[in-house]
Amino acid sequence: MKVVVATDSFKGCMTSLEAGNCIKEAIEESCDASVEVFPLADGGEGTVEALMSCMHGVEVPVMVTGPLGEKVESVYGMVESERLAVMEMANVAGITMVSERSKNPMNTTTYGVGEMILDAAAKGLREFVIGIGGSATNDGGLGMLTALGVDFYTQDGSKAGIFGRDLMTVRSIDITNLAPVLKECHFTIMCDVTNPLCGSLGSSAIYGPQKGASDKVIALMDQGLERYAEVIRKVVQKDCAHMEGAGAAGGLGYAFLTFLNTTLQPGISFLLDKLELENKMEDADIVITGEGRLDAQTAMGKAPAGVAAMAKKHGAMVIAFTGATSEDAEACNKAGMDAYFSICRGPMSIEEAMKKETACENIHLTVKQVFRLITQLKRQ
Repeated sequence: MKVVVATDSFKGCMTSLEAGNCIKEAIEESCDASVEVFPLADGGEGTVEALMSCMHGVEVPVMVTGPLGEKVESVYGMVESERLAVMEMANVAGITMVSERSKNPMNTTTYGVGEMILDAAAKGLREFVIGIGGSATNDGGLGMLTALGVDFYTQDGSKAGIFGRDLMTVRSIDITNLAPVLKECHFTIMCDVTNPLCGSLGSSAIYGPQKGASDKVIALMDQGLERYAEVIRKVVQKDCAHMEGAGAAGGLGYAFLTFLNTTLQPGISFLLDKLELENKMEDADIVITGEGRLDAQTAMGKAPAGVAAMAKKHGAMVIAFTGATSEDAEACNKAGMDAYFSICRGPMSIEEAMKKETACENIHLTVKQVFRLITQLKRQ
């Protein structure tokens, strides 16, 4: 029996590779199977690890500004022979880097993303692949652009700040000092979001609540982004605010589209192509996928759904393992998952369930039982 394992990360708990290796160990303990593990990500947490595993790159440590303005240790991937950098916003300005108590997109920034880009460019890298899922920000890329050399000014001529709250103060912009090296760079942005920058479907309204924004804050930030985009449009003579993906990562998509040589691409399709995963599925009997939470959104193009669709093309059984499921998770069955299983084995707090050692034990024991059943059924 050949089993291919390609799960997304269990956000804030296990990386894709950690979850995959736990699953592999459990399968091998319960039956005779050949198991291959492929780390997976769709632009969020684990993107660097997943791409570096198939592109044979190295990880580069870097100190950057975190989402709350503090200095944090981060990392990006480098394939020097291709002058390529692979980055993920999740480990620079990610939602998991902010405590529940501190969540508020008025107080977060993308400044560290710009710092990381400049660090890679200084090393001679010119091709960038950046996953922008899992952000804690809604600053329209104000922070990143400031780090890259764009000057934003308030009504009294002083420099604007770098946080979401500072959007409301921007009255003018000077792009003279935008780092010249960026003209030599191309950015492929892994992005599954099609939202515009502003309005009822914009970044503030749709994604603000999960980042800690109240209704009042959402309204203020949407107004701020609209004014910010208008100031920029007058200077650069380019209006990207209504483009699909402009609202991604709290408007970071808008900043890339407006100022940099950028292509937006669905994260999962980009990664699956790089992994050449479909070739590995041609003779697979079972494909395992999953993520931290399965719901209807999973079926709408997220990584596990992409894996399931690919597996079904080759007639494999698809099983998903997840930390939690929602009432609408049955949409995942229609997306190609034959069955899904929550790994939580009893009542426990979210904090306990998300401890790495607990999650590893839970997924290990759940997978063992499922594969014991599969083995028994095959013997009949």
